[in-house]
Amino acid sequence: MEFLALPLPETIAALETQYQWDEALRSIRFWLQKELDRTLRRRLEYEIYRVTRLQKSYVYEEKTAFTMLAEAITDFSKEEFEKLIREKVLDYIYKEDGRYFEKRFVPNLFFAFPAYLSRKRTMDENREKAKRHLESRLDALLKGEKPRRYRVVGRIRKWLSASALETLGTRPGALHCWLPFPMEDLQQSNPMLLSVSGPEYTLSHRFSETRTVYMATERPKTTDFSVQFSYEISEIVNEVDPSAVARLRAPMDTYLREEPPHIMYTPYLKTLSREIIGTEMNPYKKAKKIYDWITKNVFYSFMREYRTYENLSLYGALNRKGDCGVQALLFITLCRMNGIPARWQSGWYANPIEPGNHDWAFFYVDPYGWLPVDCSFGGARRENEPYRNFYFANLDAFRMVACKNHTALPEPQPKYLRNDPFDNQTGEIQTDERALEPEEVESKLEILSFEPIVDL
Repeated sequence: MEFLALPLPETIAALETQYQWDEALRSIRFWLQKELDRTLRRRLEYEIYRVTRLQKSYVYEEKTAFTMLAEAITDFSKEEFEKLIREKVLDYIYKEDGRYFEKRFVPNLFFAFPAYLSRKRTMDENREKAKRHLESRLDALLKGEKPRRYRVVGRIRKWLSASALETLGTRPGALHCWLPFPMEDLQQSNPMLLSVSGPEYTLSHRFSETRTVYMATERPKTTDFSVQFSYEISEIVNEVDPSAVARLRAPMDTYLREEPPHIMYTPYLKTLSREIIGTEMNPYKKAKKIYDWITKNVFYSFMREYRTYENLSLYGALNRKGDCGVQALLFITLCRMNGIPARWQSGWYANPIEPGNHDWAFFYVDPYGWLPVDCSFGGARRENEPYRNFYFANLDAFRMVACKNHTALPEPQPKYLRNDPFDNQTGEIQTDERALEPEEVESKLEILSFEPIVDL
């Protein structure tokens, strides 16, 4: 998706800035009638799709949005709501009939202003229990307990939603499904396929950079897919002596390059990098400065679909917010700009109480090798300095790694653009004619067992 790095023609960009969506789409179609180079044509063709998906992310009109906040927060007033709008705290866009708010604007308010948590009417007990489960393990490791290795059994199920079944009807047709599968990478090994919902499947080879199980079936006979697997994973705890860090012993160009559109050395990021790094020369200390800046300045926020953003790392730096993937990409970008090899990992936060999607990063220094970094987990614990520091060069084992390169494509390569082009977390379903949209599919992640094998 390198074409996303290309700016839009100014007339189109201006119309979008003014929320004149229909006019912007008309202007794009006018441009597409011209003789254009391949890159600009792809950019404009994609912009039609991007704008359409972007608008679908903003679903709550203003009256409904206020009601939702009043139901979530004790004594929430209209004046408070209007103040949050004036201060641009709530994420909204304009459509023809007024403001519309993003799907997850309510939880994002609690991320942006934790003070609201004291007025939250109901707490997510499962989420709090999962948090305590993780932090009990962090406490043990911080007290010097040896890191452990675990055997994990997980399962993912993906199926067509009621709206998709209605849209597609009962007419026969092919369904193509890709589900994430654990890979061998750094702290994770011994992945095993335990069961698959269909009799025929393709497991991508062990060296794939994004690993999947692919199934092709005929609907309406089959509209539900699942995979069960096991793997082993280790906690990572390092003791690094910064004075022992040496120059790179071998070229690592793959992990130092730009990867448009989301890892780009933009003028703003170059300026920001200079301010963060200052005169520091030690690669490990540079990476720590980058980590400290992100975890103290970029606050967690749920995002729209990644495919609706033009540059995720730049977005995180400019807006001082972003989810786990945005923060990981920003860390990787700033490291690479400073000559520090850095790379991606993504898949699941495999907490057996409440698993979910997650992304994080690694950076490389000699003689220690690849060291993990989880900016979003560290930043979420900025009020607890031992926890925050833990997530620089150390990592819990509540993970399932299914992707180690955010630009990698699954096997066989999908015919259409994926809903999630980077993470490989909940999989994809496509027909012969198109990719099914997020609202047309449902997913369930499960951790069936998470058992320690041995202390390392």
